[in-house]
Amino acid sequence: MYKIPGHHHISMITKNAQTNNHFYQHVLGLRRVKKTVNQDDPSMYHLFYGDLTGSAGTELSFFEMPMVGRTVRGTNAITQIGLLVPSIESLAYWKNRFDHFSVKHGEVTMYAGRAALPFEDSEGLRLILLNNNGEEIPDFWSPWDDSDVEQDHRILGMGTVELTVRSLEKTARTLRDMFGYIEVSHSDRETIYQSVAGQAFGEIVVKQEDGPSEKPGRGSIHHLAIRVKNEEELSYWDKAVKDRGFHSSGIVDRFYFQSLYFRDSNGILFEIATDGPGFTIDSPVEALGKELDLPPFLEARRQEIEAHLKPLD
Repeated sequence: MYKIPGHHHISMITKNAQTNNHFYQHVLGLRRVKKTVNQDDPSMYHLFYGDLTGSAGTELSFFEMPMVGRTVRGTNAITQIGLLVPSIESLAYWKNRFDHFSVKHGEVTMYAGRAALPFEDSEGLRLILLNNNGEEIPDFWSPWDDSDVEQDHRILGMGTVELTVRSLEKTARTLRDMFGYIEVSHSDRETIYQSVAGQAFGEIVVKQEDGPSEKPGRGSIHHLAIRVKNEEELSYWDKAVKDRGFHSSGIVDRFYFQSLYFRDSNGILFEIATDGPGFTIDSPVEALGKELDLPPFLEARRQEIEAHLKPLD
């Protein structure tokens, strides 16, 4: 059986690409590694932020939907994103930085066994900085030296992702029984799973909450993508998903990676995505994120697509 080595990316909805672009580049200090469009609806931007090359496990991605309404929070949703920072001192640095930029944030607390600082972006997306405390991170994560954030406190990559569901056991059957995640903590209303024992870069907290399902809008999380090495492994998981009785999208060529999509029994949308070929397939490292990149099948429509997009700094 193949093992899941961690998170790949996570995708959200934004109402305003310009505001989003400013926050994630100039407040959080991430690199915009790909400016492209939603391949299923090329009238909207799809922006990716991450490390130097947008390595798997560092990518935050956003679909711009200018007409989207507000999120009505509820259950059966992905409800928070953890981002790893190097040290406890980093949390103090970020608290001061958030004050400077008038970012809504809480106090330093404990979350999933780590010192943490919760905050929100301007659209109410819930995020939390987590002290990685010098622990292992994937060796291919590469820092971006042009970040506005001080070197010792830069965001490393994705950490603990939180799911809120009506049935803990339904999602347990997906993470534990199908994907082989390790259950590391359990209570009546919360279970913590890790894809790699002891590591936050593949950790998922599942919380139980009754009530109506979340109504997605600006600042909501669309799906969580988890990593596989290559298309051979992706084909294995496609069969495993179908054997569990879930509907699979089948393998979809996203040009920058291969993917498949399915919803678990609580309605959580998961993507399974290959590590490569990556964002440098159509752009050198130094030019990543600067121009509008389109997959080959959309290139013939470039003029039409660009005419419908507002310029983005």
